[in-house]
Amino acid sequence: MSDTQEKIKAAREEVEGLKKQIENTRNEKGDKGLAEVSGTSVEKCELKNRKMLKGHFGKIYAMHWDVDDRRVVSASQDGKLIIWNALTTNKIQAIPLRSSWVMTCAFGTDSEMVACGGLDNICSIYNVNADSAPQKPTRELQGHDGYLSCCRFLNPQEIITSSGDSTCILWDMETGQAKVTYADHSSDVMSLALSPDGRSFVSGSCDSKAKMWDVRTGQCVQTFEGHESDINSVAYFPDGNAFGTGSDDASCRLFDLRAYSQTGQYDSDNIVVGITSVAFSLTGKFICAGYDDYNCYVWDTLASCGDGASYSTQLQQHENRISCLGINGSGQALCTGSWDTFLIVWA
Repeated sequence: MSDTQEKIKAAREEVEGLKKQIENTRNEKGDKGLAEVSGTSVEKCELKNRKMLKGHFGKIYAMHWDVDDRRVVSASQDGKLIIWNALTTNKIQAIPLRSSWVMTCAFGTDSEMVACGGLDNICSIYNVNADSAPQKPTRELQGHDGYLSCCRFLNPQEIITSSGDSTCILWDMETGQAKVTYADHSSDVMSLALSPDGRSFVSGSCDSKAKMWDVRTGQCVQTFEGHESDINSVAYFPDGNAFGTGSDDASCRLFDLRAYSQTGQYDSDNIVVGITSVAFSLTGKFICAGYDDYNCYVWDTLASCGDGASYSTQLQQHENRISCLGINGSGQALCTGSWDTFLIVWA
């Protein structure tokens, strides 16, 4: 064996040794759960039904809070987008849609626009700054080859969408053109969440993986595995250093971006149905999850036991599947939407 080959072999052995050392160190650091590290037990989260928003005549599939913490937009298969005053329960605007098969909706960052999409494969943008409800979209973004599962405004000029065609797209709303396509998932992308600084976002897919993306380059920065079924919802932790997921495997999970690994799992032997949506409280102390069994469970993020006894609160008011939920920016209210056609504001 030549000197060069011996050097290459020695270098490879050194690299393998370093990899094992890193893995051992990671395992040592992760030998305790969040509950042990924090030294806390499950805290009770007291929420009560404060308001019920009635007005839809079909299954509600999506909702989103405005930045003003008062308005909520909801999308239903009755073919309407309704903008509500969540404090008074009054309907501010009702926007008729071209397609009733809507699956997502979102408020713009400047409160002047709302977006929606679904089985029509199109992201429709409406200007809601006027007193009367718009009858036609100001922009229709066409480019996906599958249904639109989620949309979120990056800023007043750009929006990111996820689709059943396994991709996400960053759009220029002024030109209506796709700027960046994010393609690394192997199955339908069901949800996306923007980081607090807007530089990255996380997506969850039916391939059971969550991925973090660099918004500008379109590159997948990290891939997170652990779920055993479709990931239906993702949400960033308030400080931007972690994110949560909800899956058809009946578990919520917490992934730390700095540790590049899962640091929390929230499930129960008594809960065997899928999770449709997740959201964090303002401090990150609690993660709220909507389930197919008509319930919303609130989990204490520090009590990551996975032993069937770690959920903090069970909210039981809906009469059908909870399809969506969200917490307003001030952290004072939780809103849940359901196939029972109602939205409930909890506080």
